[in-house]
Amino acid sequence: MKTVMLGKTGIQVPVLSMGAASLGSIYHPVSQQQANETVETALAHGVNYFDVAPYYGLTKAETALGAALKGVPRKHYTLATKVGRYGDSQWNFSREATLRSIDESLSRLGTDHIDVIQCHDIEYGDLSQLIDEALPTLRALQQDGVVGHVGITGYTLDLLERIATEQQVDTVMAYCTWTLQDRRLGDVARRLNQAGIGVLNASPLAMGLLTRDGAPQWHPAHTDVQRVCRAVTALCDRNGVNIAQAALQFALTTAAQNGIATTVIGTASAENMLDNIRWSTQPLDPELMGKIDALMAPVLNIGWDMLPGNGGKAQK
Repeated sequence: MKTVMLGKTGIQVPVLSMGAASLGSIYHPVSQQQANETVETALAHGVNYFDVAPYYGLTKAETALGAALKGVPRKHYTLATKVGRYGDSQWNFSREATLRSIDESLSRLGTDHIDVIQCHDIEYGDLSQLIDEALPTLRALQQDGVVGHVGITGYTLDLLERIATEQQVDTVMAYCTWTLQDRRLGDVARRLNQAGIGVLNASPLAMGLLTRDGAPQWHPAHTDVQRVCRAVTALCDRNGVNIAQAALQFALTTAAQNGIATTVIGTASAENMLDNIRWSTQPLDPELMGKIDALMAPVLNIGWDMLPGNGGKAQK
């Protein structure tokens, strides 16, 4: 697996990284054996950056990932987790909550240090508390060697860019904003990259929007966006291509030129992981991409912050 530098962190990350949220059985039950097989498959193919959070499965994902990594030499993988979000509508960026969260994450993950610690979905939390308490606490832990690098995550790009540059964080992870349907992260990522801030693109399948199953009922995308994405799915099927393959290939083949270090895709299946790895080595057919662009044009870059749908985070 090709690797690139993550900003100025000194960490070489694979261009494809594993999001471990699904290990927390958030979509369907996932056994520890399935988690073990997925992580083992990822590592065997050079996918050695794992992103997780206490919120995912309400600590189950961290526990499952920690168990799956047991016995793997620590230097063989990079571990990223988060602080600040602990429930569907529960954020806490206080110093006390941050310290407690990291201690608990270390225990669940079976490690004595976290390579990248990120403040989770910052737009929904108390920004003053984030700046005055969480970030300074994480910087102190960085000096102690408990934390390697400090980052932020979220969806609202202008806020992410402002906080990242003002607070000089090490990494930014944005989700659902560098996909076949929404490509707004590019300009922001290039500026962040120029500032030495590593950028991670999460959810290139747009939380299920760009899959054959389509958006789940809770998805915040507008119905017009969902309708066009279903049409793109049908187009891909007519061309013998899974839309998930096209979406991942788009994200990966355009990442470097847009300042994106790695693409984080979630899975809890060794088979899906192998699909992702195989697709990551194949270029997207330019003729098909042209047809996708033409179909997608009416809803391109229309996120749920611009045109809300009926569910999910659009209502928060």
